[in-house]
Amino acid sequence: MAMMQQFGRTKSVTKRSSKYVEEALYVWLFKDGGSELSVCQKLNEFIKSRKRVFKWEVGDTLKKLRQRKLYYPALKLSETMAQRGMNKTVSDQAIHLDLVAKARGIPAAEDYFKNLPESSKNHLSYGALLNCYCKELMTEEAEALLEKMKELNLPLTSMPYNSLMTLYSKTGKPEKIPAIIQEMKGCNVMLDSYSYNVWMRALAAVDDISGVERVIDEMKRDGRVASDWTTYSNLASIYVDAGMPEKAENALSELEKKNSHRDLSAFQFLITLYGRTGNLLEVHRVWRSLRLAFPKTANISYLNMIQVLVNLRDLPGAEKCFREWESRCTTYDIRVANVLIGAYAKEGMLEKAKELKEQARRRGAKPNAKTWEIFVDYYLKNAEYDLAVESVANAISIGKGDGGKWIPSHETIKTLMEHFEQTKDVEGAEGFLEILKKATESLGAEVFESLIRTYAAAGKTTPAMRHRLKMENVEVSEASKKLLEAICVE
Repeated sequence: MAMMQQFGRTKSVTKRSSKYVEEALYVWLFKDGGSELSVCQKLNEFIKSRKRVFKWEVGDTLKKLRQRKLYYPALKLSETMAQRGMNKTVSDQAIHLDLVAKARGIPAAEDYFKNLPESSKNHLSYGALLNCYCKELMTEEAEALLEKMKELNLPLTSMPYNSLMTLYSKTGKPEKIPAIIQEMKGCNVMLDSYSYNVWMRALAAVDDISGVERVIDEMKRDGRVASDWTTYSNLASIYVDAGMPEKAENALSELEKKNSHRDLSAFQFLITLYGRTGNLLEVHRVWRSLRLAFPKTANISYLNMIQVLVNLRDLPGAEKCFREWESRCTTYDIRVANVLIGAYAKEGMLEKAKELKEQARRRGAKPNAKTWEIFVDYYLKNAEYDLAVESVANAISIGKGDGGKWIPSHETIKTLMEHFEQTKDVEGAEGFLEILKKATESLGAEVFESLIRTYAAAGKTTPAMRHRLKMENVEVSEASKKLLEAICVE
């Protein structure tokens, strides 16, 4: 039925008048690619054209934009359609509130909520704001809002409770979750599959494996909630973490039985979890099943399989799988190559790692920050500090794939600064700081204290150091202040 509806909708798009966009709106927006820049450009073209679209198209497009985490263009589309007079349902308003929070922050979302008509302030809009608080780990605000919902006698579903339980999981308070479950039962709020899964993970977090098994039994007895493959994936992962490989494999067998719709994610969880139990034979068996179910196997599936083989130290198997991917891929994904580059580096096979990096470059996949991070780790491990600094510089210049800045780990910075300190290399330390400044505005006291010790060890002076510390708003230790007296001479 859903497919027939979708077919009818597609047909209605192709036959509509020239006043409308000539194809489905989401197709139009993604015509030049899926980056935020290209989507925003196409959205601006649509807005300027004044072309019309159906309301269901807007809903479908917003859903796809949210799935891809393209919150800014999604919010702009939602606002534009409201300005054009497209009526928002209460559900639409809840989605809009979520977009405001993600694109403009919680204060903006709170303002939007306050300005909603009273008739729209129902369980959906309250639930959306509660979910925003939970995503931002705002425990007090989330708890207070749930209490407000109860005071207003709003109809409660499992969703607000699930959001709050997820918040407790993320903030290291799993012991609070059983009480939430009991409250749900007391209020006749039916637990769903997600509720049971969060409850299981909470019990596992406090090492109550028998409690986890009681939850599974209760879920089966309840009968209203059908356990799906995610339940058994969750259970298998719990058993693996608890060092119970046999029970984990029994859960994985149940997972396979539940995967009647041949969900790609289920196959990938099976491969990962069989890998974690060390069962290479099952890893290959499930991989063959995945390949049969999805002949056009996605890059992400190859990435997952190669990573599992690398983790199992089956380097020849990982290389074979990689060659198969190379021969079939339409887009050479540097992330897949990085897995094997990392494996070579870890095994001390530097030339192979460098060769694969160049091979990827020739195929159009430039090294990303992760590629250079692999080489940073290798060079530090082998005390090749100049090459490590060079690799850090390369990673910083590229940045993260989402446009954010790549910052080396605390351990990397500490190791390099200790090296400069031990070798009395002031020039090297200052050069490294110049590189770091391209990634972060605040270098911190620990870095400057190491720099001060480097100057002192080298017997060099720098009259400007106190001024630099003041400009950086850095307060150093008493020991460093004493060294400053020696190095800050005119």
